Order: sequence, then C-alpha cells, then structure tokens
Amino acid sequence: MSDEGCRGGAAGHDANRIQRRSGACETNMAFESARGRMVRPLARSLRRHPEDVGAPPAARPPVAKLTLPGPKVELRFPVSSDARAFYRRFFPGTGQAEWNDWRWQMRTRIRTLEELARIFRLSEDEYAAVARHKGSLPVGVTPYYASLMGLTDASEPLRRTHITTGGEYQRGPGEDDDPLSEDHDTVVPGLVHRYPDRVLFLVTGTCSTYCRYCTRSRLVGNPGGEYQFSKGQWEQALAYLEAHTTVRDVLLSGGDPLTLSDDKLDCLLGRLRAIRHIEFLRIGTKMPVVTPQRVTRALTRVLKKHHPLWMSLHFTHPKELTREVAEATARLADAGVPLGSQTVLLKDINDTPAIMTSLMQGLLKNRVKPYYLYQCDPISGSAHFRTGVDKGLEIIRALRGHTTGYATPIFCVDAPGGGGKIQLAPDPVAGRDGDFLLLRNFEGKIFKYPDPAGSLGQ
Repeated sequence: MSDEGCRGGAAGHDANRIQRRSGACETNMAFESARGRMVRPLARSLRRHPEDVGAPPAARPPVAKLTLPGPKVELRFPVSSDARAFYRRFFPGTGQAEWNDWRWQMRTRIRTLEELARIFRLSEDEYAAVARHKGSLPVGVTPYYASLMGLTDASEPLRRTHITTGGEYQRGPGEDDDPLSEDHDTVVPGLVHRYPDRVLFLVTGTCSTYCRYCTRSRLVGNPGGEYQFSKGQWEQALAYLEAHTTVRDVLLSGGDPLTLSDDKLDCLLGRLRAIRHIEFLRIGTKMPVVTPQRVTRALTRVLKKHHPLWMSLHFTHPKELTREVAEATARLADAGVPLGSQTVLLKDINDTPAIMTSLMQGLLKNRVKPYYLYQCDPISGSAHFRTGVDKGLEIIRALRGHTTGYATPIFCVDAPGGGGKIQLAPDPVAGRDGDFLLLRNFEGKIFKYPDPAGSLGQ
C-alpha cells in the first residue's frame, strides 16, 4: 500500500494564503530515501544587548556565565546501551546515525517469518501463526521496538502484542472485522463522521509497527486490498470538511499519520488549518512510542506551525518508557504540543493495578496526560487479549485517590455498532440517609453530603 501525501510544503507557511488547488497534494506517497546525515550538536549563541552593538570592546561589561536550570537537553538523539547491543548483534555494520534515522527504522522493519526467526526464538504457535497469515495486519516491528522485547520468551508483554499467535484465527461471540461500524459512518472514503462536531480522518494505511489487537486490522498494511488511500481520497475529504461548517475538530489517524513525510504532513495540516471553522487538530499516533526517532527537530518545526494541535499517543506498558521515548515526548511538549495517552487494556499484558499505576505515573513524568483506558474492542480474533469489563473498573478503583487525578484515565467501552465511547467508573453512590447523599471514598469509607433537594441514591 502506497503512503499518500502532500507535496508543496509552502502550503503550510501561512494558512490564510493557502490556495486550495487539487494539485496541491501529489499522489506519490512513497517514503523519502535516507539522507544519512550525521546529527550535530545544536549551535547556541547569546544575543547582545542593543546598547552593546557598535560599542568598543573595552566599554562593554563582562558577560556573566549563564547557568540554565532544568533537565539536561539532549543535543543528539539518545541510544540506550541495550539498543546499541541489539543492533550490533542483529544488524552488524549499522551505526548510530542509521539507527536514529526513522526512515532506516521503517525500511528495516522485521516483516517476514525468516527475519523473525533470525531474531526471536519463536514458539511453535508463533511460527505456525505467522506462516499462515495472509492479507491485512501483517507482522511489522521496527528494530528499535524489537530491542525492547523478550527474544526468548513468547509470553513477554510487548512481544505478545506484535507477533502473531494462533488465537488470532479463533473468532469469538460478538467479534467483527469492523466492530465499531466505522465503515457505516464513513461519509467519503477515509472520513468517519459519527459525532456532531468532529470527524476521524484516516490518511494512510501504513504503521511502523502493527499491533495484533488493532481496531482497524481490516485496513492496515494491505497494499492492493479493499481500502486504499490516495490524493483523490484526501481531496474528497477536504471538500466535505469545507462544506460542513459544524465540524470544528479533526482527528488524523489511519494507519499512522507520522509515517508521512514532513512535507506531506505539513501540506495536509495546512490545508485543514485553512478551513476557517476547523478550530482543533489532533494526531493519533504510536510512532513516538515504537519509533521515537521519528520526532526530529524538523518534525517539531512543522507541528508548531499548525497550532492548536494536540497529539494522542498509544502506550501499552511501562517497558515502553525508555530514554529514547522520553526525548521524543520532551521534544513534542517543548514544541507546544499537548500530549495525551490512549491505552488498551490487554489480558496478561497490562491488566494489573501495579502495572497500570507504573505506566500512568511514568507517563506524567514524560509530560503525557493519561487520557483514555480502552476496553479492548471485539475485533475478530481478539478474545485472547480481552479482559472482563470489571477488570478495568478494578484498575480505575486502584488508581483513583491512591495516586494523583492526573494519572487516572477515563475508562471507556467504544460501543459496538457505532454507539461511540461510553465512560465507565466505579459507582461512589452508597445510597441516601434522609436529606443526605451517602458517598463512598477511595478507602471505602462512607461520607454524608447534604442534598435535601436531590433524588440520587434513592
């Protein structure tokens, strides 16, 4: 599947002067070739005071040495010792510059049974399941993300989310290829309009890694399949958005929008920003987590041009909170991009209060606000990933009050059949005592609240 996008980055320089021409976005969406540039330390300089300009050297006061507070700033993208050992072992001849090139990570994704078997000690179940796979949602893992996985343990959490197992071929009750009925709410190809003032814009079918529980497993990673992404699709979506003035919020997803080149992303964001009634842009992405090298200084300059712009990141497990990811989220946050997390509750992967607490607190330390905890969607072949809904409530109960509210996400079920997100929370109402509402706190203790005119709890 080709990666569709925009060319003509000038379209994003001033949204008010963008000309909406059908030729502004070109059809070719192939990735750019690696430039192989070495990463150099950033040049820093001090601006002189205006009164000092032109003054003789003797007349200028001495410049005091500046001591800047705060965390250390990475001038080069970091590489952990584990990652370095991994690429030296499995990708001999690779240097740090290549490893830190997100295009190299994309080109070198582990995608075949032979590549998997070279790096991982595959179980019989994994080997047979990968060999059997056809169509969409292929195996695809960037070398960086593979370096975080257990190479010999098939039960390791991150590995389980990305290497096919036999459970994917077992279809359970209520499962469906499109459980959220996105196709039903698709108004033009790639544009889902379910909620009154916001839309979901699917801009590509490519991801840098493919999660085995993906809600859109029907359409990702399948060149030549039923779902295609092209310049024509983008133009239809933009025309629809221009005509529907009630839309104020656009979420870019896919696939992963950050697999697009900077120029194409800049063009698309610029075209959207030029539509006056669109107030708010969001990007849903996993790349800063699985391919953090994608967050280049050039990318952050593009994103800063299109504020207000928010980003939803897909985190799964505390193992993902590496030094590399910390650098990526810091760059995004420093560029003024508010970051929220979306986490899917997964059986035997992150379904304990201890693991989820560690993840949510770790996200805050990386300047990411925990936003949604999703019950795993009933996608076909996902039963081995799904917990009971009560498990999600148990985790929220363990977080609420026991850690900061900033670390407590919204637990929700995205209702099958297109019902949208339905929030669930432990019920704090214990009943009534006359004019008082009885409320249960995080410790299980009951407190009275005066509520003489109320009926809640009766």
